[in-house]
Amino acid sequence: MSETVVCSSRATVMLYDDSNKRWLPAGTGPQAFSRVQIYHNPTANAFRVVGRKMQPDQQVVINCSIIRGLNGGPRPGCSHCRSQTQESQQAGGGLRGALSSQS
Repeated sequence: MSETVVCSSRATVMLYDDSNKRWLPAGTGPQAFSRVQIYHNPTANAFRVVGRKMQPDQQVVINCSIIRGLNGGPRPGCSHCRSQTQESQQAGGGLRGALSSQS
């Protein structure tokens, strides 16, 4: 069985730089909105987040597993477009659901 999309949102993907204590845009080139999706693999009960820039090259700016209690490594974040309030709430709900379903 393949992965299914749990939720999808348009956002700017950011990574936290611990050494400089600030958020930086993910990916290369100019900062742009990305389509960020949470995928679920029901066979493994695993989740991952994937973000691709909404530009012709569709650069992948994030592709990582969602694991409860994961500490360390790059910390991703998303800045949602103001007009996308409902999408950002669905994305947050999707992420909370992914984390709560992992024992």
